[in-house]
Order: sequence, then C-alpha cells, then structure tokens
Amino acid sequence: MTRHRASRRTVAGAGAVLLGAVWCAAALPATAHAAETPLPYAFADGVRTVTGTPSSTGSRPLTPGSTYRSSIKPPGPGGTTQLYYRLDLGAKDNVYVSATALPGLGSQVGFADGIRVSVEDANGFDCDSGSVRFGASRSPRPLTASASRVVGPDERQCATAGTYYVVVERTVDSRSSISSPTEKPSTSETWDLELHVSSEPALAERGATTPPRTGDPRTPAPPAGPALPRAGGSSFSTAKALDRGVWGDGVEPGRTRYYRVPVDWGQRLSVTVEVGGARGTGVSGGIGGPGGSDGSGRARGSGVSGGAADREYVTSALVVSVFNPARGPVEDMDTAYDGRQKSTTLPTLPPVAYENRYAPISRVAGVRFAGWYYLAVSLDPDVGAQFGDGAVGLTLRVDVSGERRPGPAYVGAARPADAFGVTERDEAAARGGAGGDDASGGPGARGEGRGGTAAAGTGGDEAMKVLAAAGIGTGTVLVTVLGVWTLVGRRRAAGRRASA
Repeated sequence: MTRHRASRRTVAGAGAVLLGAVWCAAALPATAHAAETPLPYAFADGVRTVTGTPSSTGSRPLTPGSTYRSSIKPPGPGGTTQLYYRLDLGAKDNVYVSATALPGLGSQVGFADGIRVSVEDANGFDCDSGSVRFGASRSPRPLTASASRVVGPDERQCATAGTYYVVVERTVDSRSSISSPTEKPSTSETWDLELHVSSEPALAERGATTPPRTGDPRTPAPPAGPALPRAGGSSFSTAKALDRGVWGDGVEPGRTRYYRVPVDWGQRLSVTVEVGGARGTGVSGGIGGPGGSDGSGRARGSGVSGGAADREYVTSALVVSVFNPARGPVEDMDTAYDGRQKSTTLPTLPPVAYENRYAPISRVAGVRFAGWYYLAVSLDPDVGAQFGDGAVGLTLRVDVSGERRPGPAYVGAARPADAFGVTERDEAAARGGAGGDDASGGPGARGEGRGGTAAAGTGGDEAMKVLAAAGIGTGTVLVTVLGVWTLVGRRRAAGRRASA
C-alpha cells in the first residue's frame, strides 16, 4: 500500500509537471512573438507611468530628471484635448519639459494635427509654450514639442518658487486652406506620450545677456569616405551614439531612427543625410489613382527628371530633426523622394553658448547648453507603397567643429546628472557607438543608459536565447515525464500480477 500511494503521488506529480511543461510550451511562443515584433518607439525600461488629468485639480507630479509614459485621447468637438501634470519648483533652477506624441503605425493624420506643450503658473499664466504638427508630410511619426520655466534677469512672472503645471494639448486638423478636399479624416485613436523633465542649475554669477556672434555662417564640407555601420535606435532612450565621421544605416518606410552626438561648449554641429535609391519602381499616375491621389490628399505624383521622362515622387518623404539635450526642437528639414538617391544638409548650427538662449531666433536659442544633441530621421510610409517595401539606405555625415570653451559656472547639479555637458565617458560612448535598440544597457546620456535604464524592446536576442533554452528544457521534461509515467505504469501492472 505504501508503494501504491507513492505510485499515485508519482503519477500525480508527473501529471503536474507534464501540465506545467505543456503550459510553458504554450505560453512561450507569445513571448517570442513579442520579442520579434518590438514597438515602433522604445520607451526606457522601467519608465514611470503617469496619467494626465483634465484639469489642474488632482494633477500628478512630475520630477526633474525623470522620464514618464502617458497617453492622450483624440480631440473632442472643441478641437483639442488637454491634460495637466504638476511641477513643484524652487526659485533658482531652469526646468525644461518635452512631450513626444506617438501615433500608431498606419494612423491617418492631417496637416494641422499635432501637440502643444505649455508650462503655466498657479494663476494660469503661460510661462512658455511650444507646438508641433505633422505639416505637409502628413505621415504618422513621433512629434516632439517642449516648454520651459526659465529664471532670469528679465523673468518676473514665473521666477518664484511654487506649483506650476505642464499642459499637453492634442490639436486636430482644422481643415485649413492647405488641406485637400480629398483628404481622409484623422484617425480617432489614443496616442502614447513620452514626457521628459530636466532641470538646469542656476549660475554662480550673473553673466552676459547678449547672444554671441555666430562667426562664419558657411556650412563646412561634410566628412568624406566610406560609411561605417551604426544602426540607429527607435527613440530618444535608444538613440545610437555617433562621433564625427560617416555612418551607414537603413530606415524602413513609416519608421524613425534616432541618433545622438556629443557637442561641447564652443562647438557646432553640422549634419548631411543621404538616402539611397529604392529597389522598387513607381506606378504611373501615382498611388491609388490618377493624378497621384490615394484619397489622403497628400502631395505626390510625377515630376520631370532632368527634362526627360516623368518620375513618381513623394513630397516631404524624409524628415530630419535636431533636438538639444533637453529634447527641445532646434532645427528640422524635409525633402521629396523620387526613388533615386537624395542628399539634404541641415543648416550649420551656431556654436554652443549659454548666452544663445537670449537670441530671438529659435534655432539659435535652442543651442543653449552642451551635451547630447539628438538627430531623428523619419521616412514616409508612402515611400514603401511607391517604391517597394524594405529599408532604404541612409548615410549620415556628421561634423563637430570649433574650439572647445569652458562652460558656465553652475551652482548645484543638473538633473539628469551631467545632462548639460560632455564628459570623457560621453566621448567614449560616441566613439564606440553606444546605444541602439540592441544595447543591453540602453543609450541614455552617459553611454550605459541615462538613469541606468534600458530601452523597451531591447534584449530581443536574450529573449530568443531564453526561448531556445526553454524549448530544449521543455522537450527534455516531456520525455522524462513520459518515461517516468511508463515506468510507473509497468510497476503497477507487475504489482497487480504478483498480488494475483
């Protein structure tokens, strides 16, 4: 009887193991599928989730030095959707807030669709605001806008310590005169948001408030030579670090690649982006119908190539944007694409200087601190429909020129740490190409990950290794369990024959 009870326990245990193994085998493929299809935008691993509120009452706090994940619903009948978040600030530090809106792949967006970000004081006074919209490209891609609370000699209204509010608004296409009558309405769906908050400490002594002369405005010749491979990331958090040189990558239609370059005080950044020829060919008359109209109202069609044959093209096919270390927009350009190689050069930025913030021109004012400058390259999804699926080759010619100068004397520390400066670790990260979606530690600001976080969607290779090991382990368990079950069954049969 003892042996019989043991046999029952063995069979029961074997059945439990078998069921567990079968459950694991059924569950693991879902994990593998998630690893094989990463999100178009990789949030930082461990990113905090925060929910915006429709009014300032009960709004959730945001802390400088942190990155948050949120979401915003489509606008209602009024044309906008507003969300509030809270900032509790002192009287000395400058605080910068950026919001990146993330429409889903395949979304329909209009010319005037976009977001607006503002920082308000407790009385509703607008300290600063920034907005961005999809514009002529009308392609669903990450949109980033920023606003700040700046303490300075000319700032009075927002210079005191206290409670401030970040307001993120989602705007909708107002059917402006530039909209096409055949344009499809925007997709009604919720957009993910990434919020990033950074703070810059005050100066030890009050300095000049006049922006310096920019010097030679001519754009230097871009670096020459063969391109070395550097695969970009899919977000700010996974941006690939680049040094001065020529770098090669590829971007799929509908996707955005992120890179970052360390630029120190006194230095200036210049970038040339070349897109290679497509493998596919255009369809006569445009996509989806005569005259190059597919019902979206987006400009596309045929153009004359060298005065000879007509060629299909997509306007605003390639959008290139530059952001400063606080993720504030600095410069952007777009170019049409007709399936042949194209080159676009961003206007050379002025040398990095603290006093640039006092300039009336935004592209100069944005180059106000040293650190990682981000480069985002987006390719319109219509390029795939027009010229064939698959990644299109990218060549990035990056130049950082100018003599380094001492930075301003800050009182206190920036948040995130060392956000507004270039360290030896940053330079090493740029030389080694730290970051990217395949990096185990994420890119971040210092090379191993800002705040020690990794990008969501990274570690795909590790997930596949786990899957393979689990698959082998599951197979071994199944074979072992079946063997034990067979042995137990034989012993029970032998026991019954012996009793008989």
